[in-house]
This record gives sequence, C-alpha cells and structure tokens, in this order.
Amino acid sequence: MGDVVDQALGQALRKLRTERGWSQSELALRVEMDRNYLSLIELGRNSPSVRMLMRLCMALDVRAAKVLDDVERRVQVQQQP
Repeated sequence: MGDVVDQALGQALRKLRTERGWSQSELALRVEMDRNYLSLIELGRNSPSVRMLMRLCMALDVRAAKVLDDVERRVQVQQQP
C-alpha cells in the first residue's frame, strides 16, 4: 500500500505545482530541495518526511490536511474493485 500512497501524494503535489504554472526547478528552489528529489516524490518513488511535506505545502500555499485529503481520495479510487 505504501507504493499507492506515495504515488497518490506525488500526483497531488504535481497537480498543485502545475496549477501554479511552476516548473519542478521553481518549486524545488522555493523549498531548498534538489529538483531530482522532487521529481522522485512526484513519481511516487520517494516519500517526503513530514518536515519536507510541510515545506512543500507552505510553498504551494495549501494546508497539509487538504493535500492529505486529496491523497486519501486518490488511494480510495485506486482501491475500488
């Protein structure tokens, strides 16, 4: 299930980033993160720490609870029979 959650989180973050018209490099710079690491998060191959997730949410100007609600919804949709 970890893979599904990581992928859902990556999709949610990518959606927020692209809605703002930002490149991965732009968001990575705002949170002082390597762009490659951000790419791996968005692909669902890496899972950010809570601290990093909070930094991403603050940079994207979105509540972490809203991101996690989106993740939960995406996971539930993927687990539908």
